[in-house]
Parts: sequence; structure tokens; C-alpha cells
Amino acid sequence: MSVPIFRSLLSLAAVAVVTVAAFKLIPVNATTVGFAYLLLVLIVATAWGFAEAAVASVAATLAFNFYFLPPIGTLTIADPQNWIALFSFLAVALTASRLSAIAKRRALDAIERRNDLERLYTFSRAILLIDTGEPFALQLVRRIAEVFDVSAAVLYERRTGEAYRAGPSDFDGLEDQIREAAMSGSAYSDPGGHRVITAIRLGSQPIASLALQGPRMADPVVQGIANLVAIGLERERAQDLAHQVEVAKQSEQLRTTLIDAMAHEFKTPLTSIKAATTSLLANPGQPAESRDELVRIADEEAEHLRELIDDAIEMARLEIAQIELHPEIASLADLVREIAASMQIEMDGRPLEIACDPQLPSVAFDRRLLKLAIRQLVDNALKYSPSGTPIAFRLSEAGGGVLMEVTDYGQGIPVKEQSRIFDRFYRSLSVREQIPGSGLGLSIAQSIVRAHKGDLAVTSRPGETTFRVTLP
Repeated sequence: MSVPIFRSLLSLAAVAVVTVAAFKLIPVNATTVGFAYLLLVLIVATAWGFAEAAVASVAATLAFNFYFLPPIGTLTIADPQNWIALFSFLAVALTASRLSAIAKRRALDAIERRNDLERLYTFSRAILLIDTGEPFALQLVRRIAEVFDVSAAVLYERRTGEAYRAGPSDFDGLEDQIREAAMSGSAYSDPGGHRVITAIRLGSQPIASLALQGPRMADPVVQGIANLVAIGLERERAQDLAHQVEVAKQSEQLRTTLIDAMAHEFKTPLTSIKAATTSLLANPGQPAESRDELVRIADEEAEHLRELIDDAIEMARLEIAQIELHPEIASLADLVREIAASMQIEMDGRPLEIACDPQLPSVAFDRRLLKLAIRQLVDNALKYSPSGTPIAFRLSEAGGGVLMEVTDYGQGIPVKEQSRIFDRFYRSLSVREQIPGSGLGLSIAQSIVRAHKGDLAVTSRPGETTFRVTLP
């Protein structure tokens, strides 16, 4: 039995109950009964609709005539005035039920429109919260399936030719219509299958298409979804362009920074080499001991210059996406001592404390790259701690790997900045004008350590900062 027929039978039963109550249980006059019937009709119209209320109106009119208008027990009326009363009752009952049904429908429409607006608002907020972990279009179509409770949704992007699907059911068939909607801006509706396809437009140009399968949605809602999807796709495209611009900007900044850094760093060894060769040329007859010392200085500074060039080239290569490692099993303690020996000039007489566990395991690492990373940490410690204070190295075993700690005794890093110091080009405002630097060193060191499947972290408080490198 269908729901409308069941409700109509309930309406007839309700009329029968009122009739029995007024005729047998609580005898009342005809006017009171008429108002009772009218109230019943209004209740039916409010609860179910006009069709059920019309059935109740006709049934109430017949019952009113049969049981309460003389002659009682017949469908005839003795007094002509009662005909007017009877038809007035029927007209009022039908009109009231009609108005009540219209009011109910409008209230339901208003509730539905409010729900549609809430879903559109929820979807618009969801667009703003989409992350970059997965394709943007895929996350968009997932949000549509979740927010609008559709069984299947398909978003086809014209630019990439990719179709992204979401929902518990499959959207089978209509692939040609989905592509056509994205190419020409056409629309398609399949009421029997509860499916609709609409074009996604940016201005007048179709850029994608959206196919939905599930409960019927009003056309304005479908268009609202399409407009929000268009905004979301355009936002993604704008972010991609902004990212490309930022990458290009950072690449240019990196090149400029490397040139400045190279010019600054190269001056020290070049000055020493120039001074040594000038002295040799100006005084060819000086003692052999002096000549040997000058040659030794020139040779050491030339080696220092070669290392600087290698480091600069390596830093430029780190701008490329993948860091290529050439690992070898070696002693990290030996590498640290080698770095300490090569940075005597930068240390400028400052004490360097090296503590190493006797049972330190050997690890596999790219000697050249890890040397560059450690040099960046030592250089950072030298820059941000007072002259004369020591730099401390500690090497220990940690979970089958090696833990290296580089500690300086400077003013420390503010807590709010500790999470940002590994960002490329980031430099604290408190030191940007006092201490030269590019903001690249720690970023480079972290990239190298992570390429080794390790980790680089920092702990800092006023008077002490420690960088911890963990290598597996």
C-alpha cells in the first residue's frame, strides 16, 4: 500500500473518530461539530498535505450532513439554509486545507533552501582547508560527495584530461557526455538514473565538468557547486603559478646569494695567496726557510680555496630536486677531526672540544656532502657565539646509529624561531643586520642529513645552543 493511500485511510479514520465522539460519547450541537471537523482538516493538511486534507474535507462534509443536519440519518437536508451552511463548510475546509498545505510546502522549501545554503557554505569552507598532499581536484570531488551526500561524483579536468571519482558507488557510463560537457559547456540530465552532468565554467570558457549521482538537487544548487568548483580550480592554478614564481624568485635569490657568498669567502684565501706570492717575487733572495713557509701558506690557502669552490658548487646542486649520495663506510670521528683541522683559520684560535665514545660504530655516508653539512653547523656556531668561547663536538652511539652534537655558547635562539631556522633564506630580525649570512647554511645541512635518512634538530636556551645530527 502506497503512503498517500495509507494517509488517506488514516484521515477517514480520524473523521470517524470525531464523528463517534460527537454523536455518541459527548453529544454537542452542529456548530461545535463543524468546528471540530474543520480543526481536523487543518491538522491533516499541516501534517500530510492537500490530497489527504481534501479526502478528510469530503468525508467530514458527508458525516456532518448524515449525522448532524436534519433529517438525521440521511444525506438529504430539510432546511435550505443548511445547504448554504454545508457548502460553506466544505469550501472553508478545502480552502483552509489548501492554504495550510501551501504554507507547509513553503516552509519545507525554506528549510530545504537553508540546508542547501548550509551545504554550499560548508563546501566553500572545505575548499579553503584542502591541503597539498593529494591532487586538488580529487580532494574537491571527495568533499562534494561528503557534503552533498551523493552516491557518486566525477570531476573531469579539461586541461589535464584526468577524471577524479569519489563516493561509495560507481558512476558507470556517460564518459562521452562528461568529456563533451568539459569541452563544449553542454549539460546532461538522466532523471531515471538520478544523474546530472554540468559544465564547470570560468567566465564563459568551460574548464571542467562535474557529474553527480544521487538525490535530486535543484538546478541553482548544482550551479552553485559548479561555481565553487570553478573558484577552487582557479585558486589551485593561482597557487601553482605563485609557487612557480616563488621558486624562480628563490632560485634567482640563491644564485645571487651564492655569488655574494663566494666573493666574500674567496677573498680570505686569495689575499693570503697573493701576499705569499708577492713576497716571493719581491724578495727572491730571502732565506729558504722563509720561502718554504710562504709556499706552504700559498699551498694551504689554495687547498682552502678549492674546498670553498667545491662547497659552492655543491650548494648550487642542492637546488636540484634529488640529492645524489655516494655513501661509504667510514669513521665519523675522523671526518670531524678533518673538518676541525681544515677550519683552523675560521676558528681563529677558539677552542674546539671533541668528545667521542670509544665504541662508536662506523656508518655509511657521503663523505663530501656530510662534510659540507657539518661545516655549515660549525660555521653557524662560530657566527652566533662570542669569540673566545669554545665549540663542542660530542659523538655517541644512539639506537644502532650515531648521534653528533654541535654546541655553542651564544645568546641562544628564541623558542618561536627554532621551528623556522631550517627554512631556506630565513634569518632572525634580531641578527640580520649585525651578522652576515645568507640563511642557506642550516637548510643545506638539513637537506643533506635527510638525504642520509637521518635527522637534524635543535635545542636552545640563553647561553647554549645544540644541533643534533642523527645518522642511521
